[in-house]
Amino acid sequence: MNIQTNSKEKKVKTFQASIFIGLEIGYSQKPIEEDSVIQSLSELQKEISEHKNLFLSAAVSKILIVLNGQKEPHLKIDFLNYPKFPLEENVIKDEVVKIAKHLMQEFYQNRILVVTTDETIMLEFSEDIDPRIKN
Repeated sequence: MNIQTNSKEKKVKTFQASIFIGLEIGYSQKPIEEDSVIQSLSELQKEISEHKNLFLSAAVSKILIVLNGQKEPHLKIDFLNYPKFPLEENVIKDEVVKIAKHLMQEFYQNRILVVTTDETIMLEFSEDIDPRIKN
């Protein structure tokens, strides 16, 4: 086996930001298609790269949020400081929060989380809680 040894290394400061978005419209239990969220994310990424020359790479995973009887499918959208297109932490955070706000409105989410390396940001429209969550 011939292992290539002339690769270059480029290191940047680690910074991550994740958006947690439910895959149900409000608390209706009506599903949101995963592909719809990914399509919207792709359009937002393209718009940001074209207008601001910022490239926000994302990994999308389907997860299940579980809390006191509630089991709700979610997408976790992970952004990182990709060394090919490095950004300052505040730029990543600001853009990810803007993306979260857009997705929140587009997909009728009452609440959405942005979790970064240094803090957790909860965005919400009201204090309402999913009725499936049992005290």
